[in-house]
Amino acid sequence: MPSPNPQRVLSLSCPDAPGIVHAVSGAIARAGGNIVESQQFGDPSSGRFFMRVQMEAVLDGHSLGTAISDVAADFAMDWNLDTVGRPTRTLIMVSKAPHCLHDLLYRRSQEHLPIDVAAVVSNHTDLAEVAAFYSVPFHHLPVTPETRGASEEMLLALIRSLDVELVVLARYMQILSARVCDALPGRVINIHHSFLPSFKGARPYVQAYRRGVKLIGATAHYVTTNLDEGPIIEQDVERVTHADHAAELVALGEDVERRALARAVRWHAEHRILINDGRTVVFR
Repeated sequence: MPSPNPQRVLSLSCPDAPGIVHAVSGAIARAGGNIVESQQFGDPSSGRFFMRVQMEAVLDGHSLGTAISDVAADFAMDWNLDTVGRPTRTLIMVSKAPHCLHDLLYRRSQEHLPIDVAAVVSNHTDLAEVAAFYSVPFHHLPVTPETRGASEEMLLALIRSLDVELVVLARYMQILSARVCDALPGRVINIHHSFLPSFKGARPYVQAYRRGVKLIGATAHYVTTNLDEGPIIEQDVERVTHADHAAELVALGEDVERRALARAVRWHAEHRILINDGRTVVFR
């Protein structure tokens, strides 16, 4: 049976000042909460303070939120309170590469990711069977120069109708417009190989093989209107040698992309990421 008083997680940021930790922990204690995990970071370069607190709560979420809101007003906090383990409503966007989609859906099926995948959206139909295997609705939204505006309107309408909280670009090979990016700030995660800007365009791993690279990697980041320049969440690398062929680089690259993206999605769903002046604070 689920606990009548599940654990809650509070994440917050505000201008740094004395007494924040004392005020927050005091509010939680007065509301009958017991802190079981706490992390904080003060950044002297931005002058902001960041905190993530996980607690056992006696009060319901609304009453606890009222107690915290009083403190938040005193410190001009941006804050969020949620239930630990509540699956984040997620929409996954893909094109033709299946590796990241397979990985996310498998991890979700094994309850290794706290997400609820509401739908898979693609500009192609190649991966419809993958979505069907995991019993996830599949939506085909083709994108051409003539249909891009209408497709994005349908995408935003779908996100609203499904109460989507997070969009994951799992090797979605289309650029989201500024309109979509502005509508979903801090709610879209992308993955790309870390060769950018050295190997842009098609077949980056073949380009890397021809240049004899010794490291391949992947970067997971939030999407902004500046292409591939959003706040970085996670990066991972694999070392390669002269003996590795292009096909081996592709396989290693897919694996490192899967790992980096899965960690970024999990940390977002667990409220471990806070934006800090174009960068991220990640409480791991």
